[in-house]
Amino acid sequence: MKHILNRLVNHETISTNEAKQVLIKISKGDYNQSQIASFLTVFMMRNITLEELKGFRDALLELCIPVDLSAYNPIDLCGTGGDGKDTFNISTLSSFVTAAAGVPVAKHGNYGVSSACGSSNVLEYLGVTFSNDIDFLERAIATTGICVLHAPLFHPAMKNVAPIRRELGVKTFFNMLGPMVNPSAPKNQMVGVFNLELLRLYTYLYQDSDKNYSIVHDLGGYDEISLTNTTKIVSNKSEVLFSAEDLGLKNNTQQAIFGGNTVADASKIFKAIIEGQGTEAQNNVVCANAGLAIATAKQLTHSEGYGLAEEALFSGKANKCLTKLISL
Repeated sequence: MKHILNRLVNHETISTNEAKQVLIKISKGDYNQSQIASFLTVFMMRNITLEELKGFRDALLELCIPVDLSAYNPIDLCGTGGDGKDTFNISTLSSFVTAAAGVPVAKHGNYGVSSACGSSNVLEYLGVTFSNDIDFLERAIATTGICVLHAPLFHPAMKNVAPIRRELGVKTFFNMLGPMVNPSAPKNQMVGVFNLELLRLYTYLYQDSDKNYSIVHDLGGYDEISLTNTTKIVSNKSEVLFSAEDLGLKNNTQQAIFGGNTVADASKIFKAIIEGQGTEAQNNVVCANAGLAIATAKQLTHSEGYGLAEEALFSGKANKCLTKLISL
């Protein structure tokens, strides 16, 4: 590690294989906490290269506990996090709306690191059980349309990194990796990224895959469609700039989609929206994101997907998905 750190401090980059080997050695406990923290810090201070990101991704995929859900052909809605916007749990809510619209979802998520409440925080608070048992996961997706893949249960190799990430409390390159290392390797994905540079890197990596995908970056700095600004959406079919007017919607303010300062606050907002008591801004942003996921999976227009998302939310189907999942 000393040799690698010296090179990185001297503004060198590392190869795909070197990046992969560093993560594998971290997982084995070969490095101390100070070395790991120093390694993470380098990538907070400069852009990650395509080769480095690919190496880190390959390591986590090799080390994870895989789960085969291919029979359900699910989609994952997952953002990188790290955008510093403290929105409510938009992608998690959108996941339940997507599932309720008839598109199976394998939701990859984790506890919040750089935000007050991550996907796993809110779901755990609401009573969802996390498991890596394949029978349980299959039962969940078969009966509710959604299963939750809580990252620590599938990436045990990262136990040496988790406490350091918590103590640092800022985004690291692990934020960049989250959406790419879903242990079920879904063929459909809607991914949110926190800046345009990462959008470029994701596009390079995804265009070499067999995935059906939409990668989004809201130009206001969000890792999801916020409806506060124009959003760049890159898919395996097109590259477009999307705005609220494209769906006949009004622009949101940042405050209108704020997620609260605690897990309890975030969970209260989550429950209100999924029970049909959300504000117009909250409902619109959930349906815009779910609509894109539905459109991606079903090969529809975004407008058609939005219509299906609205029906799934306001009919109560999304809330039923959540209630059933909690009861399991």
